[in-house]
Amino acid sequence: MSTSTVRGAAVLAVALAAFTVSCGADPAPQAATPSASASVSASAPGSASASGSASGSASGSSQGASPSSQSPTEPTARPAELVRDAFAGLQATLKDSCTPGNCAYFLGRVYDELHRMDRAMKADPKGPGHFPEPISLIAKLDAELGGDRTFENLKKHQTSLIGTRDQINTWMQGHPDDYR
Repeated sequence: MSTSTVRGAAVLAVALAAFTVSCGADPAPQAATPSASASVSASAPGSASASGSASGSASGSSQGASPSSQSPTEPTARPAELVRDAFAGLQATLKDSCTPGNCAYFLGRVYDELHRMDRAMKADPKGPGHFPEPISLIAKLDAELGGDRTFENLKKHQTSLIGTRDQINTWMQGHPDDYR
């Protein structure tokens, strides 16, 4: 009975140690990468010791940071991923519309997603010259809006705003290598 108690205690200690290491290692990668769940699950089997040592050094710096960082996709994502993520955000607006209780939010979101797309394309390693049509469409929309992104102005230019979104969606669909 003494041997089984020792084995049980050893198994429990190993399980608790593994749980402690995994709990301590997860917050640092999530704060550091936009797709933490994908990168952690992809690298977890072979990098348990590396993530365990990284969490020890990163825990001091991440304690002062807020667990809900402001925008994990843009600041830490690689430029090529920014276009993919921005295009996904833009496509998410395709199923929505300007309904009476949702119009201000919807138009503001389309505007924001278009400008997120613009920033991503300009930061892409292929260069802004790789995305001439979408960038010029957003520039044309901006000239039409005159820097006024109030709901009243967005509502006034709703057709242009939605048309720009749709044209960029069509252009991107013709260039799948830029978002996959």
